[in-house]
Order: sequence, then C-alpha cells, then structure tokens
Amino acid sequence: MEQSVSIVLVGIGGYGNNYLKVLWEEFMFNRIQGVVDIAPENSDYHEQLKEADIPVFSSMESFYEKYDADLAVISTPIHFHTAQTICALENGSHVLCEKPMTPSLEDAETIIRLKREKNAFVAIGFDWSFSRVIQQVKQDVTAGRFGEARRMKTLALWPRTEEYYERASWAGKKYAADRTPIFDSVVNNATSHFLHNMFYILGSRPERSAPLKELTAELYRANDIETFDTCALKGETEGGVPVYFLASHAVTEEIGPIICYEFEHAVLTYVHHEQELKAEFTDGTVVTYGNPENERSFKLYHCMEAVQEQRTETLCGPEAALSHLHAINALHESVPEAERFPEEITKYDPQTRLHYVEGLDELLKQCYEDWQLPSEKGTETWTKQGRTISIPANSLS
Repeated sequence: MEQSVSIVLVGIGGYGNNYLKVLWEEFMFNRIQGVVDIAPENSDYHEQLKEADIPVFSSMESFYEKYDADLAVISTPIHFHTAQTICALENGSHVLCEKPMTPSLEDAETIIRLKREKNAFVAIGFDWSFSRVIQQVKQDVTAGRFGEARRMKTLALWPRTEEYYERASWAGKKYAADRTPIFDSVVNNATSHFLHNMFYILGSRPERSAPLKELTAELYRANDIETFDTCALKGETEGGVPVYFLASHAVTEEIGPIICYEFEHAVLTYVHHEQELKAEFTDGTVVTYGNPENERSFKLYHCMEAVQEQRTETLCGPEAALSHLHAINALHESVPEAERFPEEITKYDPQTRLHYVEGLDELLKQCYEDWQLPSEKGTETWTKQGRTISIPANSLS
C-alpha cells in the first residue's frame, strides 16, 4: 500500500486480537495510532503494544481529544457499536465495525444517514462478504451465470458450553442494564455470517443484499439465557426466493456451515470439512471457487485500500447488512419468548459443561435435508412455530 493508513483499534480483547494478529504479522503495528479499551491487559498483544509505545485510552472521546485516525476498527460488545460508530464518524474516521452493526433498525438508519453526511464509509465485518471467493460468486450470480435463484438453505450446528455464555456479561442477553438492545444469539453472533451470506449473494450489486420480504421462526433454548441457542427459520426475499436457516449451540456434534443454494442452471454448495465453495451445473460442469474461510482478514485490507482510494462505499456496508438486521428483528417478533426445550430431552455434560438436547442434531440435519422447520416434520410434540412476519420495504437499501 502506497500511503500509510492510521488506525484506532476500539476493543483489543476478544475478537480484537484477530486484528492485532494481522497487523503484527504484517509488520503494520506502526499504523496503530492508539487503542481504546478499559482492560488492555487482557489482550494477547498487550506487551507488544507497550513495547511499541502505542497509547491506550479508556474511551474514544479521550483518544480523539489528542489524535485522529483514518480508520476506526470497532470490536466491542454489540450494544456499544452504534455509539462508537457515530463517535468515529463525527471525528472524521471511516469505520470497520464488527457484526452486527446494531440491533436497532432506528440506529441503523442513523448510521446510514450520518455516513452519507460525513462522506465516509462504514464497513460491517461479515467476513465472507469481503473475500475474493464470495465476490466472484456474487459477480457470477449478478451476471446470470447460474440463472434464476430457486431456493437457499444453510445448516450450522456449533456446540457452545457454559463458558461461552460466561465469557461476557452481555452474552445471550436481550438488553444491557441501560436498556440498550443487544439481542445476542446463535443467529446474531456466531453463525450470523451465514444467514447474512444468503441475502448478500443475491444482492443486485456488490455493496447490497437482497431485501427480506417475510420470515417465520422457531426459537428454543437449553441454556439459561434470555434469547435462544437454537433457531430454525424460513423466509422469502422480495425477489421470491425461499430461504431456510437452521442453527444451534445446544448440540453435541459440530457440523457446518453446510450450504446449498439452488439456481436454475446450477447448485452452489459448501460443506465445512471439504472447505470448497463450488457450483455444479446441470450440464455436469463443476466450478470450484475456493474457501471463503481462508480470507477472513480481507475486510481489514479492503478498508485500508478504501481509505487510500477515498471511497465512500465498501463491499459490505450498513445497507448490505440491513437484511440480516431485519431478519433478527423479525425473529424476535415472530417468537417474542424462546421456548424451553422439554426437561426430559435436555441433557448436561458436567465435564464439558455443555447443555444439549438429545436427538436435536439429527432433527435439524433432517430438516435441512427436507427443506422444513422442526414443527413441519410432525415428529416432535414440543415444537412450536412462530407468527409469519412481513418486513416493510426498505427505503435505505
């Protein structure tokens, strides 16, 4: 890169360590203008930051009193994203904010309006969207290489123990103490990339996603949390494409993401252990695109290049993230209170501290195979389908 891009890192523990790892390994620590974190000692790179004499601040406001930065990289808890994104924009920085951008549609509108006023970009860290693999697929979809989209589905079964929910006070919560919305869940955090990707692939141009028209959900929980650890949803885009998404933390077997996108002339598939996104055409041709998992750090490179080129749009900005946000809001409207799994099938492994549901792995795998929700299988008495929610047309997309 020709000119140096100055960076302020906001949140350097947890996911923020990933950005520090890239900057350290690529010899770009000198681009860090400062870090903002109330407990910087928890970062894996605390000593390196000290040795590099990089200043540490307890708030973004205190950083901006002394410095400025071309790019603010925000890796803090969900309920801080809106205020910190606004602070960065107000102080002249572009923004790369981890997903989700915000749990609030009203806040999303504020962010979109402000970034346009400031002639700046805000990138949302849905990793796959910035990869060369997904960009090539999206280009081929837009060009009509696969024909019309028919239907899409994704399965992600990722076990998470009590330790996962104990790692932060906001984990599994609906609201913070001040009533700021959080809505942390299996779909709004760990597996959110893959729900977003279905909408993003169908977007009419690189920086947009297909709008969501309606959604019906089933939400369940085995863990003692406010939201849910298991989700099954079916929806439809404004273009009439059915989408199915099944995800759970209350399982014993790690599976996924497994993806199947059916088009008129081809079927796109991704199976986690094969690590290849490929298209199989009706004439027998197979095109292999590669593995977007290997390109998770591309979002940082993309944003640094966008700063240098003075761009005000990125591959995945808040407009592209709106469909995922609409889906999250519709989930909670469809099922305001997640159902508890029945006690007789809810199990606990004291060694791993995992709460799981007996037979859930197989049920969700079968639902994936059959393009159905658990309640539509008719095999379990405990299933309960939520209301179908219509999503209003989005004027900001």
